[in-house]
Amino acid sequence: MRRAVALGLGGLALAGAVLAQDVEAGRKVAGMCRTCHGLDGLALMPVAPNIGGEPAAYIAAQLEAFRSGARQNEMMTVVAGGLSDQQIADVSAWYAAHTATAVPPAGFDPAAAPEQCVSCHGADGIAVIDEAPNLAGENAIYLDTQLKAFRGGKRASDIMAPVAAELDDAAIRAAADWYAAVGLKIAGP
Repeated sequence: MRRAVALGLGGLALAGAVLAQDVEAGRKVAGMCRTCHGLDGLALMPVAPNIGGEPAAYIAAQLEAFRSGARQNEMMTVVAGGLSDQQIADVSAWYAAHTATAVPPAGFDPAAAPEQCVSCHGADGIAVIDEAPNLAGENAIYLDTQLKAFRGGKRASDIMAPVAAELDDAAIRAAADWYAAVGLKIAGP
């Protein structure tokens, strides 16, 4: 599993600089994230993804994309636009300090997982590479919407756009339902 967090080894590179990460300062910044993503990163709203246990670099990259306008979302563009590089480094460290664990449903058969997703996101939805988010426990509507955004070019990704382009609506729904059926447990630092 890929959930080792090395917070004391350097920091996070943002805008060409390496910033030290302060998990406790990140907890304070996460106070503004808690309404949607939860303080521990377990989403409280169906339109928000779970972010607890994601790698700090992944979270920071998403916040940077919202802040720069490369990724569009009305709420997140406003929130990220108000964050400094240091706040992004800190809040990313806070959520990365958590551990995400999949809780597969009864009768879970990893061999039945969507084959186009497994090599990056894992059969149980816990990503096997740092560049991919966890999908376990995500809301099916959120996953469906994101896959269609990749397919339609509304969300850019050199990896996901070609994968999603080959999926019809039924395949997108099947993948979304698969990962939504897996539970997610997030443990704090």
